[in-house]
Amino acid sequence: MAPALCANCNTERALIKRPKNHAKLCKACFIKVFEEEVHHTIISSRLFHRGEKVAIGASGGKDSTVLASVLKILNERYDYGLELVLLSIDEGIKGYRDDSLETVKRNAVQYDMPLKVVGYDELYGWTMDQVVATIGKKGNCTYCGVFRRQALDRGSKMLGIKHVVTGHNADDIAETVLMNLLRGDLARLSRSTSIVTGDSRSEVKRSKPLKYSYEKEIVLYAHHKKLDYFSTECIYSPEAFRGSARSLIKQLERVRATAILDIVRSGEDMARLVPRDTSSSCSCKEQKNAAPIALAEDDVGGCGSQNGRTPGNEMAAMDKQLRDNEVHEKFEIDVAKVISEGKKTGPEKQQWGLPTRNGNSATGAVGGQVLGNCERCGYMSSQATCQACTLLDGLNKNRAQIQI
Repeated sequence: MAPALCANCNTERALIKRPKNHAKLCKACFIKVFEEEVHHTIISSRLFHRGEKVAIGASGGKDSTVLASVLKILNERYDYGLELVLLSIDEGIKGYRDDSLETVKRNAVQYDMPLKVVGYDELYGWTMDQVVATIGKKGNCTYCGVFRRQALDRGSKMLGIKHVVTGHNADDIAETVLMNLLRGDLARLSRSTSIVTGDSRSEVKRSKPLKYSYEKEIVLYAHHKKLDYFSTECIYSPEAFRGSARSLIKQLERVRATAILDIVRSGEDMARLVPRDTSSSCSCKEQKNAAPIALAEDDVGGCGSQNGRTPGNEMAAMDKQLRDNEVHEKFEIDVAKVISEGKKTGPEKQQWGLPTRNGNSATGAVGGQVLGNCERCGYMSSQATCQACTLLDGLNKNRAQIQI
């Protein structure tokens, strides 16, 4: 049997079967298609503006290394006009982070980018090795996740940068969607599925240019581009809840190749049920607005749905839906209200009263958070004390008890 030809150029021999859609491509076409999909995601979502200084959250792993490489290439190819800086967080994990930081230092030389390293010890007075020694391996990822998120923002402020890009890929987003569903945490879906987090109230904006890129394709890109990255998994992560979600996602992907993007899209749709003013998807529908860089008609769609194009008539369909809702509204019955009014006294009220969640109990809407600043460190928080300070209180209390 003759070897299959590349589905894109029809001249070279196909060497790669894309995990996203099973298309057979040659090496050069795969690299080009991957880069063009990231380019589409960037311009359709208007992630950057000319002259912007952007920090790349660099861990030395495949995702951040590929992100740095692709952004450098696209910045030069399409003249984004960005100033790119590598920002790395040292969690203080011996045998893991110290080795990966050496990879980041090599990347800084290879990509000719400045590098800033910020450590947990200097920010919080704790390293992750000390945290795990105090609380054990269960639940330590909660501490690391909260500390790391705040450390990225603090490092950006040190550099005078207001935009951080991270290497979160489609697999990561799908895992987060699944975790939030399993926890029944609908309120977090909007933030976890949004390609951009942060608004005018935030000191630092975050974005995910690799949001629609499969993890397997990121590995293939790094392999064929011969990128220098660190591949060892964190020594404390096997106990994480995310590991269980990841295993389930991989099993679904074996059955259905598009399962990952399907979950991401489902998470975006469900996030719209939450009354938040946050964009949660690739802005392909908003192409009429001026983007930093013009999108050519033959560009490959980064979101995996017919090159990012939509069938149209969305506004007409929405208007019809709103009219139908108004017509049928008079037939709706608030069951919780009827039951609570009918059972004013006695044990029946406790038996039949329906539980409500945060927000307006009459409407059942999930309330949006009101952002402020932590009273201690000044970090953005919806509570008087941010999560990091709350966790540090517990750690410092444990340390004091141990010393006594």
